[in-house]
Amino acid sequence: MKHVKRMDESILVCVYYGLNGERLIRRGHKLATLLDCPLYILTVDAKPLDAFDAEKSGYIERWSELSRELEVEEFIIRDNEKHPIQKVVAEIAREKNITQIIVGQSAQSRWEEITKGSFLNVLLKEVPFADFHIVAVKRPVDEEHETFEKGVRAYVVQDLDNYKIVFTCPKSVSIEGIFFKELGTDFDNGIFKFSHQNKMNEVRIKEGLVTNPHLIHSIYGVSNI
Repeated sequence: MKHVKRMDESILVCVYYGLNGERLIRRGHKLATLLDCPLYILTVDAKPLDAFDAEKSGYIERWSELSRELEVEEFIIRDNEKHPIQKVVAEIAREKNITQIIVGQSAQSRWEEITKGSFLNVLLKEVPFADFHIVAVKRPVDEEHETFEKGVRAYVVQDLDNYKIVFTCPKSVSIEGIFFKELGTDFDNGIFKFSHQNKMNEVRIKEGLVTNPHLIHSIYGVSNI
């Protein structure tokens, strides 16, 4: 029998691209678990989904995976959105009967605007029935994007006994993912991230070659990709 959650409380987590999205989702899940209430995740973008670059697509994929893992009520993607963010937040809040909203303060996120007086005042007027949690998240010095360039779409293909990374869609069988190149190197050194069976995986790349091919073998169970 499915567990019935209380409906007098409902939490909305607003995420935008950057390092803090997963932290905010987990913070929201922790609070929703304590309150035994529904949890919703919202992200807003002015561009349509099919126009997202590899980095944005990677975040969407990870948040979708995390939403399934944590069994959130719904992961809401408002793409191709022309309305102001606060209007969208208000619309979703009313539609889902939201009582608490979690947003993050991040140097890399448009949601940081919520911490500024004018925007916050507008949002409070739009959603007077909800409590707001403004979460200040400190960026660790060892996070990926401190030492890696912006992610780009890439492919791993088999090359004799090795696996190499290429940046144009190959005709041969390949693994599609996102490559984060290390800063300050002229070689293709970095991390390649890809999804398999709704889980994110990563392998190290050194001078264009996968350094831990056993992970590829263990996932696919064969020597060929």
